[in-house]
Amino acid sequence: MKQGRVRIIGGEWRGRMLKVPDVLNLRPTPDRVRETLFNWLSPVIAGAHCLDAFAGSGVLGFEALSRGAAHVVMVEQVSAVVSLLQEEIVMLKANNAEVYCGRVPEQLRKPQTLFDIVFLDPPYQANVLLPTCFYLEEQGFLAKEAYIYLETKSLLQEADLPLHWKILKSKKAGQVAYHLAQRLV
Repeated sequence: MKQGRVRIIGGEWRGRMLKVPDVLNLRPTPDRVRETLFNWLSPVIAGAHCLDAFAGSGVLGFEALSRGAAHVVMVEQVSAVVSLLQEEIVMLKANNAEVYCGRVPEQLRKPQTLFDIVFLDPPYQANVLLPTCFYLEEQGFLAKEAYIYLETKSLLQEADLPLHWKILKSKKAGQVAYHLAQRLV
């Protein structure tokens, strides 16, 4: 498995490099997009319980921890990538991170604490983004006012999302459209 690298851009682990396995359709969120996302989340990231549902390189989850999130659950369906994420957790001494192998959304495990922030950056061609949104809502994974990051290849409409989800911010950078939604119940 050939590997690239991606760096954490802020917080405690700023500048630390993470390995990126050469796996089909794995594309870490670009630095510029992550910087904007975490600027959006800066008022709510400290102490948050997060889900990185299509973890890949784990950069979104590790970035959240680096910036003060209380706990991150990373889920990835490729076992070799899960092994690499486990190595990164050990290297960073990230005792408040956990990772497991599973298909999202059907193999997501119920959290002990509802998620305050969810990162959804699935492979675009898999068409699982919206089904995952509805699964998280219907199966009770989300805190009352959870924030959900959605990365797609085209802009989403609020009407596509579950009831009570409001798109707060949307941007496009190159081939990436990204959104921050909030669950307001």
